[in-house]
Amino acid sequence: MKYKMIVLDLDGTLTNNKKEITPKTKEALMQAQAKGVHIVLASGRPTYGIIPLAEELELKTHGGFILAYNGGKIIDCTNNRVLFEQKLDEKLVPRLYEGAKKAGLQILTYQGEGIAATQKDDKYVQIEAHINKMPVVQYDDFLRQLVYPINKCLIVGEPTKLHQLELSLLAQLKGQMELYRSADYFLECVPLGIDKAQSLNRLITILGITKEEVIACGDGYNDLSMIRFAGLGVAMANAAKDIQSEADYVTLSNEEDGVAHVVEQFI
Repeated sequence: MKYKMIVLDLDGTLTNNKKEITPKTKEALMQAQAKGVHIVLASGRPTYGIIPLAEELELKTHGGFILAYNGGKIIDCTNNRVLFEQKLDEKLVPRLYEGAKKAGLQILTYQGEGIAATQKDDKYVQIEAHINKMPVVQYDDFLRQLVYPINKCLIVGEPTKLHQLELSLLAQLKGQMELYRSADYFLECVPLGIDKAQSLNRLITILGITKEEVIACGDGYNDLSMIRFAGLGVAMANAAKDIQSEADYVTLSNEEDGVAHVVEQFI
């Protein structure tokens, strides 16, 4: 099979634990692009947090794409055109806020080039700020201060508490929005029908590529949909065992240039 596209999660997949693309992985991806393979960066991150990696891989020159907010926004890097975007239903945000508050967890979203959070100094809020290299503004009156529209909310906190809240919100909001973990301490809250696979399907339809011609690599539960969807679904060695069991292939970890290994094996 001649693969025409490789779709990459960022944290725990494309980047190492320092949130960097290693020289070996970069070289492999540049060679793949030289062969005409499209690279798609698919992440729960906001657009602002993905652009530096897109620039490092020169996606603008090579016809790459960004799927931001877990697929809630698709951007053509060649011309920065937004191909698809879906916003979060603002009527649901108070339900998320109240749930987080009651559970003693923090909630955040993105406003311009910054993060708006209920508690600026919370360690999990700071992790999200560090990943995206974005400043945090504390909204003491979160619901009143928010400027809509927004693409997603992220509820952050201690994993056990967060899991309990996830189960509660899933029961309350089933059929109204999507909720899933991108890390043990991050609960993604995105519009109904938004996940990486559905957005990937939108993109390949536009490009005239079949799913059999796509490789998708990931390590998190928010990657499962695209791992199942792609012709070759790849899990990283650092992914949980139940994610690995769904994959067609398990590569090396993100600390061992697992993405470069996939390119060497299949492209």
